[in-house]
Amino acid sequence: MSIINGDVKMEGLSKFIFSAPSWPTSLAIIVVLGFLIDGATLRFGESIRFFGTLAFTLPAIAGVLLTGPLASLSKRRLTWNRSALLALSCTVIGIIITLTGMVVSVALLPLSYAIATGFIFGSRLVALAAIVDYRVTRMVVPAFIQSGAGLLVGMVFFDPPFLVLALLLHLVFGAGFILLIWAIDRPLYRAFHIHILSFLNTFIAHLTDGSKTMEDFFREIGEEVYIPQVSIFFGKEKGRGIIFTVPNVHPGPMGEIGGGILPKSLQKAFPELVMVSHGTATHDFNLVAEEESEKIAAAIRAGIDRTEYLPGASRAYRCQAGTVSLLYQVFGTTLLMVTTRSPEKTEDIDFGIGMTIMAEGHRAFPHVAFVDAHNCFTGDISNVSPGSLAALEYQQAALHAIGEAPGREQYPMEVGSSQVIPPFTRVQGFGDQGIETMIIRAGGQTTAYILIDGNNVLAGVREVLRNHALTMVDEAEIMTTDSHVVNTVSGKNPVGYNVAADQIVPYLEQSIREALDDLSRARAGGDTALCERVVVFGSQRIAQMASTVNAMVLFIPPLSIGMLLLAFLLSILIYLIIG
Repeated sequence: MSIINGDVKMEGLSKFIFSAPSWPTSLAIIVVLGFLIDGATLRFGESIRFFGTLAFTLPAIAGVLLTGPLASLSKRRLTWNRSALLALSCTVIGIIITLTGMVVSVALLPLSYAIATGFIFGSRLVALAAIVDYRVTRMVVPAFIQSGAGLLVGMVFFDPPFLVLALLLHLVFGAGFILLIWAIDRPLYRAFHIHILSFLNTFIAHLTDGSKTMEDFFREIGEEVYIPQVSIFFGKEKGRGIIFTVPNVHPGPMGEIGGGILPKSLQKAFPELVMVSHGTATHDFNLVAEEESEKIAAAIRAGIDRTEYLPGASRAYRCQAGTVSLLYQVFGTTLLMVTTRSPEKTEDIDFGIGMTIMAEGHRAFPHVAFVDAHNCFTGDISNVSPGSLAALEYQQAALHAIGEAPGREQYPMEVGSSQVIPPFTRVQGFGDQGIETMIIRAGGQTTAYILIDGNNVLAGVREVLRNHALTMVDEAEIMTTDSHVVNTVSGKNPVGYNVAADQIVPYLEQSIREALDDLSRARAGGDTALCERVVVFGSQRIAQMASTVNAMVLFIPPLSIGMLLLAFLLSILIYLIIG
């Protein structure tokens, strides 16, 4: 499977994630179901009166009240909403199994209810292992609460052999579900030494509590890389300095996990305004942990002292190659290139493509900053791979700029910057750094580099924002950091998706106006640092994990059905033997 297909299929798994309803809602449904079963059993006489409330509602309430506290003994957390939803789900399953037996014959009620309690135990065991603690032995007691209460109720309604039957079926279903867990776990463990349920535990802990223990898994599968970090430092006569930096790592995979909060982490490391643009990197180059960003900050910091600052800058120029539009500008001995394919898809560019372009640029410039503006989301999240037409167009546009740039005249420059934090949240597609704008005035031209802390821009929104910017400056480009802090699960939360473009425009305008007011004579210098031993996900890891996970998803249904059929057959066999 290619890395492109791997990313898409991994993205598709997000549809299985949902939020549990509030616990009062689940509890109310449990009570209503009990009353409905009570009404349905009236026609069967006194022997099973109030069977619904006693056999289903009361055990479910016990599950809601006791599962969380018992799960917390393993120092793991189960929310009341999830506990109630689990109890409700098991109640519904138990009712279906029980009523199925009764449809055949009322005499089969003890068997069908015993099967129901055993199935509830096995189901809860799997669910708790997945969402609380993958160590099954620690979840046996919390899993037994609801079905155990059902056993006590069954002893009241049925003859003594029921207890023996129900306990045996607990063993059958418990063993069956544990075997199913083992079968599901083996592929990922053999490939990556990761327990799938343990990984799921940490993922849910991240969603619930913001836990970052997922980073331990990523570090286990990660590998060290050595990557160039190109930065342009602007020293101003007045006002705050600016660091425009291009990390060739990916700010993912999600939330504050790994490199998701890279722009904010780098800003914390410097007093200057740090504009963290998006270099050429796919999810293979996700940082495995937030602390890896310290290596990038150290590389930037080392470049400040050795940088030679020069007062000149060229005007900004734009060239086109196929679908790729490239804006370039020269600062002393540094070439800055910002690329986009908008209105065509503008997504992650493979690391190798960027390195090739930088190597070509080094013929004329010691420092080449190549930026993927990452500013047009069309619904397709596949990457730009070497050898593709898009890759060729990026290279052709860059070669054109590299050929022209050395001859461009440089002028004294003024630089201004601003940072505006709009009142939009991460859920709405905006990261903590808001909108950062750097304006360069050189040779009578004013150019705005506008960086939004977010993961891409909805198709068409870049044009709306840029057109408005061009009413205030001569040239402009809209960029995003590609920060995945705005993505908890899905990668589809671009700027402009949850907040309309016309709502963003006032803050964009404010940012440009403040940057224009901040203009001051400045000098600039570039630096290319080597970030050493940065631990990232690793080459093709996302594709390999996606392949493994998707293969597991395919065989889980038939395997589960086979295990359940075997368990039901054993249940009938045990019933016949005991009877």
